[in-house]
Amino acid sequence: MLTRGDDFPLHQTSEPIAFAGTDRNFYDRYFFNGYSPDGSVFFAAAMGFYPQLGIVDASFCVISGGVQYNLRGSRRSGGERLNLSVGPIILDIDIPLQMLTLHISPNDGPLEGELRFKNRHFPIEEPRFTRRNGTRLFMDYTRMTQNGSWSGWLSVDGERVELGDGWSGTRDRSWGVRPVGASEPQPPPEGNFNQFFWLWTPCNFQDRSLFFHSNDDGAGSPWNRRGVIARDSESSEDGTERHFADANFAIQWVPGTRRVAQMTADLGHGCALTLTPSGPVFAMSGLGYTHPVWGHGLDHGPDLAVEHDTLAEAERGWGNPLAMHIQALATAELVDGGTTHRGIGIIEQLFVGPHAPSGLNGLMDPAP
Repeated sequence: MLTRGDDFPLHQTSEPIAFAGTDRNFYDRYFFNGYSPDGSVFFAAAMGFYPQLGIVDASFCVISGGVQYNLRGSRRSGGERLNLSVGPIILDIDIPLQMLTLHISPNDGPLEGELRFKNRHFPIEEPRFTRRNGTRLFMDYTRMTQNGSWSGWLSVDGERVELGDGWSGTRDRSWGVRPVGASEPQPPPEGNFNQFFWLWTPCNFQDRSLFFHSNDDGAGSPWNRRGVIARDSESSEDGTERHFADANFAIQWVPGTRRVAQMTADLGHGCALTLTPSGPVFAMSGLGYTHPVWGHGLDHGPDLAVEHDTLAEAERGWGNPLAMHIQALATAELVDGGTTHRGIGIIEQLFVGPHAPSGLNGLMDPAP
């Protein structure tokens, strides 16, 4: 059960806020993305709290003119979990579960802005993610996802862009346990995981949103998979959510890579999704994912640390370790009964190790 309290970074377990506990790897995190109607501009942001590590970090990234601009910051939290700011990156929760605002204050880098997210529907509570490595808990977290519209403005290298009609995107909130901070000195007796298959496809259509995700093991068996269609609504209690627990998918690969050229998903009950990449590729390392220096929860010292860098389009191609985990803007087509809906979506992809149904072998061998 989700409540307004779940939009504040006060969780202590992977359960909703009414339950409490502790774990070294506990985290509480915000994620956002957004894009212009024509896909020419893409942005993403994140803020993560790591209470047991005493760290809070944040990032804001924009792709404009083919270049990905990254702004990252980190500081020690001192135990305070309602200070939603890391240097120039500030988050306001205007109306919990409905409206949030990102402020990117003037800094010595090229990014600045004020961006307001307004929900299209009540958040979707995904199935709880629990994964063990032998006797060691690897992941145990709750995540809610929500599509919405964006307003406001952003500036890249002094060029201001207004966010108006048609600017849409997705946010998520997750909290619980996943590997964060410095690597633990003693791995499990079975060794660390060397397989992880993650596919996530939030889509925006005219009057509805679609979410499909799958976490699979090497044999292709899902340990967490769900599809949801949500009609635009302020409530989850009016029958506007349809959940599909038995969805299946198929992937066509870009030759010589582990990048998706096209993905189809059969949700069941007459619903089918087709996603075709059509826009910029965003490297999730800009938000700290798999980054060797700015990984989530790493300690950058007693003072505020802020860094800027860029990734050119060629640097976000297959083969760069900083671009193995990506989000790709895509055209989306949903067939729901006898009606076809066309919109825009994201294919988030992180494929490490084997996945038998997709023909993936080895650690990072290209798809056949």
